[in-house]
Amino acid sequence: MDLKQIEYFVRVAEMGSFTRAAGVLGVAQPALSRQVRLLEVELRQNLLLRNGRGVTTTEAGRILLEHGRGILHQVERAREDLGRAGATPAGRVAVGLPPTIAKMMAVALTREFRRRLPDAALSLIEGLSISMEERLVAGRLDIALLYNPVPSPELEFVPLREEELLLVSAKPGPRARKAPKSPKSPIALADVATLPLVIPSRPNAFRMLVETTMAGIGCRPAIALEIDGVAAILDLVSDGAGHAILPRYAVLTAARPEAYVTRRIVKPKLASKLEIATSSQRATTLTQQAVLALIRDVAAKVFAGAKA
Repeated sequence: MDLKQIEYFVRVAEMGSFTRAAGVLGVAQPALSRQVRLLEVELRQNLLLRNGRGVTTTEAGRILLEHGRGILHQVERAREDLGRAGATPAGRVAVGLPPTIAKMMAVALTREFRRRLPDAALSLIEGLSISMEERLVAGRLDIALLYNPVPSPELEFVPLREEELLLVSAKPGPRARKAPKSPKSPIALADVATLPLVIPSRPNAFRMLVETTMAGIGCRPAIALEIDGVAAILDLVSDGAGHAILPRYAVLTAARPEAYVTRRIVKPKLASKLEIATSSQRATTLTQQAVLALIRDVAAKVFAGAKA
């Protein structure tokens, strides 16, 4: 397969149109169509379904699109490394962050990146841990911060921090559901299981940790509502829909942190592990190594400042 053909196919598939892709790539549409058709002939697969509104990918096209993105990403990295051996780190680094971490770190990480690596470019992508693992393996991400990752021969992990999860409730009021005992005293996990919870849907890392740990003591969560997104969860807690189980920094970065009370969960406690993940199948570039060090430094400062 020709790299130019792969690039042409990826752009057409992403934009859903030969016309729009030709404009972005700066090539004539007939030439673009011819190269994509040659790729289909070589692979003996129809990759695109053409219709009056544009194009959509076939099943074979979807498979090639995933591989093609990773191939183009890695070719760019190889060129960067070869062109800058011994020079100032440059090029683009794609970093995946869970939404809660993105809210905490994105601004500080971007600011420090510009200061330390002025010749490089940073791409930040939010996503769930499972989707980011897939992007790492496919080569569409260079680095990702993952919660409680499952060991994989395709990925390498370095622990970043361990975060205790807390019971989050609305401050006592006419619309808040009453939590047992004092709002400041620790609460046993078995008692948490009796409370209505507003919790993300599977396969969210926090959700899986809660269910697994509760199963270990012979109970299961009482789920009042399933909803993805920390901000939405906290809004529902504030409105009296139930309680949440979240890290402290999720509350501290909320629009109205004063609207909530948090309690430690004990017997046993819930602790979520945040780890830095990279691919074990590809060499780490000089720029990526610099970003790994930057992430560790920024995380140490950001989370130290978030302690209540």
